[in-house]
Amino acid sequence: MRLKLTKSSPFFVVLIFLKIVMLYFTFRLFISFGGFKTENIETTPRVITKNPLKHISKLVTVIIREFELYENDVTLTAHSFINIFPTIQLFIIYDELPYPPLDIMLINNSLPNVKFISLSPSLKTPFAEHYPISQIKTKYVLFVPDSTRLTSRQSLQLMINELGRRPGNMVVAPVSSRRKDLNCLRINVTIREWTLKYSSVKSLECDGVSGKHILLLETDMLKRLSNAFILPFPQSLYIQTTVLNSKIYVLKGLSFHEGKPVLRSHHAQWKQKRAIQVRMKKFYELFKIKQVVRETGTIEWYGCTKDTVRCFGTVFESMPSYLFEKKWTPPCCLSNLRKTARHVFNSLDEAGVRYWLEAGSLLEDLSRCAWLKKAKDKPVVDPKGFLWEKATEGNFYHVHYSKSNKIHVNLFPFYSKNGTVTKDSWFTNHKNMEFPDNFLHPMSSIDFIGRSVPSPNNIRDFLELKFGKGSIENPEYPDPSKLKFP
Repeated sequence: MRLKLTKSSPFFVVLIFLKIVMLYFTFRLFISFGGFKTENIETTPRVITKNPLKHISKLVTVIIREFELYENDVTLTAHSFINIFPTIQLFIIYDELPYPPLDIMLINNSLPNVKFISLSPSLKTPFAEHYPISQIKTKYVLFVPDSTRLTSRQSLQLMINELGRRPGNMVVAPVSSRRKDLNCLRINVTIREWTLKYSSVKSLECDGVSGKHILLLETDMLKRLSNAFILPFPQSLYIQTTVLNSKIYVLKGLSFHEGKPVLRSHHAQWKQKRAIQVRMKKFYELFKIKQVVRETGTIEWYGCTKDTVRCFGTVFESMPSYLFEKKWTPPCCLSNLRKTARHVFNSLDEAGVRYWLEAGSLLEDLSRCAWLKKAKDKPVVDPKGFLWEKATEGNFYHVHYSKSNKIHVNLFPFYSKNGTVTKDSWFTNHKNMEFPDNFLHPMSSIDFIGRSVPSPNNIRDFLELKFGKGSIENPEYPDPSKLKFP
């Protein structure tokens, strides 16, 4: 049938429009009640993607640990993060209660997400409140140095993204527009030898970083450290993470802004430098690091000296206590022992005393040495501070590094009897024994502590006679029944 337009056509057009509108709303109502559902087709729920930046506050705890009590910018540093992330957890950690009080501590009633944690024990406070890690509930921790400003959310998001690609490691960004202000360091911690060595590397992958920077790491890593918050920070942390074989990655093209200048005066800088030295020494003593070699090659000693006692106490059955700690002789003790040995050798050479090196130094005709003659009656200190004394354990002598530091060299008088070299005092737990005097005719020499020292001839045969076949290639501790050589 053909539709023919008439004068009533406008009415007909309006009617058609109304039917179309009714059909549209009927269709919408049908869909809203689950129209077109089938048992074989699963509906996909609508996923609302939220801005990931809004979740940073739930992922990261900010910690300010590195600041001086007498002059700092902690309050404004904290507010720069709170202004951008109002609900982020922020800890301010210190050993002593800051005085003068921080402004943020005085207004903290309105900042419930900011916590102040003292690491010092108190009779009124339970242990858990002095243990920051138990209070961290986020996946990541961001360590922020004093006088730093956060200006955008994206900076922190980029650090999180980068750390997500490097689990078990750390990422840092400079607090400056110049990455060259950071120095990337390799750190070698040799626990057995009590030593710590630094070296500079031109790389974005490090063991430690010097220079002002922000550090992001996983909370789980902090839980694996012996003392994560000990000062000086972050130097102490990097030494501990090196033992875990964790690496630091310096981010390219990302930096944070400097805050208010602090510690500008010469006196303030001297005061801070002195404080860092004291804290570093305390850290080394706590973790028994005796020798530190800086990236410049400078050697620093943190062990015993001429004015202190040696690093270990009385030795029982020739097995010093440090062997049971799976360590070797502390480097400071070795250095002091070498100094003592050189002094003894020089003194004996000057006196014309015949001697050679063995378990101790063996010598003949001790009457030629004035210090040994004096020590026969009572202990005597020579002009260089070394203490000479006759041993109470038998007919031999000790030469100590000093009156305070009793690291020493033993001197045993010997004599020849029927072609055999013998002495009057033997340590029963040593593999010491008499030996044919043809080992001394002629005498030989070996390089020892940087000089030539007299020794028996055929040194390998001599040592194997005393200590057994293969003793050079297979060394043992004095009492292998108690502890095997590693």
